[in-house]
Amino acid sequence: MNTSQKISLIVPIYNEESHLLDFLRKVDDLNLEIPKQIVFIDDCSKDKSFEILNSYSFNTPDIKILQQDINRGKGAAIRKGFEEADGDIIGVQDADFEYDMDDIPRILTPFLSGKVDIVFGSRYRSENNQVHRTFHYLVNRFLTLMSNVLSGLYLSDMETCYKFFKSDIIKNIQLESNRFGFEPEITAKIARLKVRIQEVPISYYPRSYIEGKKITWKDGIAALKHLIYYNVFASKKKFFKPELPEKYIPKGSNWL
Repeated sequence: MNTSQKISLIVPIYNEESHLLDFLRKVDDLNLEIPKQIVFIDDCSKDKSFEILNSYSFNTPDIKILQQDINRGKGAAIRKGFEEADGDIIGVQDADFEYDMDDIPRILTPFLSGKVDIVFGSRYRSENNQVHRTFHYLVNRFLTLMSNVLSGLYLSDMETCYKFFKSDIIKNIQLESNRFGFEPEITAKIARLKVRIQEVPISYYPRSYIEGKKITWKDGIAALKHLIYYNVFASKKKFFKPELPEKYIPKGSNWL
């Protein structure tokens, strides 16, 4: 098992003041087999989230706190985080407690064993499924089905926040989506690569809109548009940077 690596957690922040202190304590105390870096990207929050981030006394030595100049969306914040991260493994962690970071050690295991290049945490493979709200459940399953049909991957949860990548993959993918189109975009692009992808069961505790959930039906429509665009119409030659290692490029590919 390779424990000489480091993991970077990208945490997009937008108006999380009500629970941010509790989240910071939790992520700061997160104990992993390898060193961790936490990269916070505040998306120009209107509340005191950025002030809370800067005033918190972290025990974790490797912390980056950045703020967007204007509100650009979750996808743009994640993209900025990928650019700033320097871990060997890079993953996304929401700050709203819907995803349980105690699942991260299980996600790391196949990376440290050298068995995978990418891991998606699946909310639908868990034996202890939390009850999902009908609308979001149906939308997520529909989008995942459409993604599978168009990309050729067989996933149970394309829309999951928990996506973890080897850094030499994610840093060499050209990403464009600024808001909630990130999930279908990144899935469509990794489907073109020769990579080992695994789904790991995770816990999920959905929030209500009263509790601060931000995704609406409009985001579902936007995600579907991104899904179709990146799988069908987008130029594959613009998906990846020239620095993408050759080992991830399928033989006979003509899109680089």
